[in-house]
Amino acid sequence: MANNVNITPLHDRVIVQPAAAEEKTAGGIIIPDTAKEKPQRGIVIAAGPGKKDEPMTVKKGDSVLYGKYAGTEIALEGTDYLIMRESDILAIV
Repeated sequence: MANNVNITPLHDRVIVQPAAAEEKTAGGIIIPDTAKEKPQRGIVIAAGPGKKDEPMTVKKGDSVLYGKYAGTEIALEGTDYLIMRESDILAIV
């Protein structure tokens, strides 16, 4: 996990590093790349300061669940991240 990202999100946005997609099913069947589902879990790498009236609930290092199509994919220093609003996060795990 890269902890030093040279980008700071603004307002209520967070940068999340998605978890790796599942390689095998519970029964041991290997999942091909074309059939892998997009992960819905990740770790918060950076969080903005929040809105004026609403402080941020999540903080750096939190493991979170988010919607399947939430956020915008970005690539920094060869690693893929998602940048999304705090409201797109469903739960802190």
